[in-house]
Amino acid sequence: MRIGALSRETGVSPRLLRYYEEQGLLTSFREEGGHRRYGQDAPVVVRRIRTLLAAGLPTKVIRDVLPCASGSGEVLDACTLGHLRERLAALEQQLTEIRTARDSLAALVAATEHPEQAAPLAGAA
Repeated sequence: MRIGALSRETGVSPRLLRYYEEQGLLTSFREEGGHRRYGQDAPVVVRRIRTLLAAGLPTKVIRDVLPCASGSGEVLDACTLGHLRERLAALEQQLTEIRTARDSLAALVAATEHPEQAAPLAGAA
């Protein structure tokens, strides 16, 4: 399958398909004329990559877990659990930090809009 056909079938641009290849996520071979050729499983591999990207996994992690993907990529073998749990914990930490920043910003907005109701800053005399 050529890159244009793979792009049409998956909805992923040829540029992005080349990027996946550069990252070691997708493999191809070259025809005599230098054109890329992908195997028959390439559409499934691309869908797996897209599923894993949508889950927030970086390409370096996807490269590690992709060999453990089965089916459409939504079910992974147990060998990926360490990577998946690590990424989930990192996302949970980011969410906590974002919520804290959001709450602080909301308090600043409220204090700026209504300074007469603002609580004194901690440590202010």
